[in-house]
Amino acid sequence: MSSLRFRYQTIEFGDTGNMDIHVRTLRDKQQFSDTNQTAENLGISSASWPIFGVVWDSSRILADLMHDFDIKGKRILEVGCGIGLASLVLNKRQADITATDYHPEVEKFLNINALLNNDQVIPFVRTGWADDDCGIGEFDLIIGSDLLYESEHVELLSDFIDQHAKPQCEVILIDPGRGHHAKFSRKMIGLGYEHAQTAAIPNEAMAKGYKGQVLRYERT
Repeated sequence: MSSLRFRYQTIEFGDTGNMDIHVRTLRDKQQFSDTNQTAENLGISSASWPIFGVVWDSSRILADLMHDFDIKGKRILEVGCGIGLASLVLNKRQADITATDYHPEVEKFLNINALLNNDQVIPFVRTGWADDDCGIGEFDLIIGSDLLYESEHVELLSDFIDQHAKPQCEVILIDPGRGHHAKFSRKMIGLGYEHAQTAAIPNEAMAKGYKGQVLRYERT
């Protein structure tokens, strides 16, 4: 068990770089700290433990979209937020944003990063997609990035989203191409959502060869 090492960075948003978001992340994906076995008891292995704590290309795509997305009058939920970059952007814009994740360390990082940006702490609930109703209510817009790691996530995520979607709701997910989004889209259509997808436009800060998709679902 080693002490965690961190990385501090500033990420610019907007064509003219008119928004700076400061983030403290894990220094790399080799970090691990689970002194009280909290993560282990939740089924999170040492190999998957650090996944929450870095900025992934798909999360950057989502945050870019949220930089100028129409948020007026919308209650917004970020699912599986990890380091919560999109939530931090929305929080900077004073949106009504709530974040959720399963990992026990996410809330601590999210709070620290909100304070780094001189913003209000973001409402957060630690919950899994298969957990009983966590009491967060329903939302006008639900967002997430790189969530469909395994085939079984299709049912879990679609049911969780539908549970927390208002009768009229928009869902935006960024998928890097893990092979499960087609099945997920069929499930969402079956739940009454219209579906569209477009290729994500990577920015120069991303890894070469990124071929993610912006998945959009809407129920009116």
